[in-house]
Amino acid sequence: MRSDTHRVDSIYRSTPGREHIRRWCTDRLEAWPVPHERTVVTANGAETHLVSAGSGPTTVVFVPGTNFNAATSLPLATALVAADHRLVLPDVPGQPGLSSGERGISGGNLSWYGTWLSEVLDAAAATGPVVVIGHSFGAAIALSCPSPRIDRLLLVSPGGLCRLRLTPGLLAVSAAWFIRPTPARSTRLLRAMLAPGHQPREELVEWMTLVARHSRSSGAPGLADLPARAVPRLVTTGAHDTFLPPRRLAPAVRTMLGTDLHVIPDAGHLVVEEHPRRLAALV
Repeated sequence: MRSDTHRVDSIYRSTPGREHIRRWCTDRLEAWPVPHERTVVTANGAETHLVSAGSGPTTVVFVPGTNFNAATSLPLATALVAADHRLVLPDVPGQPGLSSGERGISGGNLSWYGTWLSEVLDAAAATGPVVVIGHSFGAAIALSCPSPRIDRLLLVSPGGLCRLRLTPGLLAVSAAWFIRPTPARSTRLLRAMLAPGHQPREELVEWMTLVARHSRSSGAPGLADLPARAVPRLVTTGAHDTFLPPRRLAPAVRTMLGTDLHVIPDAGHLVVEEHPRRLAALV
């Protein structure tokens, strides 16, 4: 299961593991009932898979967080299309999914991802206003993007502004999931990312188990590389976010972005999973 038959510079532990993850993503996208298109572009030198759906005057680009991608973000994607937006979902290079699986592709530099997102916007959003939604690591990427195409940013549980909070309990749950992944351990990890009483989707449990078995999870994103150009930003998080508690995140948002943090009471770190329609309404 963990044989290193794939290249050492890949995020995947083996070629069969990479194909298993890619097949899982493809199967979920093919089963998505919303009409959509899938394309592959090159952005900042990296092969990048894009899903496009919907229509409308505003293009919304959603950048997912660590270990997530378009295929795992379909509840939010469905809500955004239902709200009459044109939607673009890129899989982030260096994360498990359908984009480049090259390990360390950014050299640990968020500005690389900012340039990558700029080129994604140039390739996928030909005309009209663009709103970028970023979750967690994806929000750090959005914050680091200097593209003049961006009209507004919606930052959800954003990384890149302060250090993640990793309690001993959270570290233990994460380590157990990573060292010997099982559906039960994936469920416990996902529950830690949700508000109390919320249960993870079975598809996410299956996905997180595959991720731990077949790929190498990345670490914290580091500080965002804020461009000189300021754009309107709405920053929100869940009241029960264990990685970025509001009491830790709010001062960083105020200091670095000059705005207030909006807190959603019945949500954890995975706000995009718990409240997709509420986020769609904020666009």
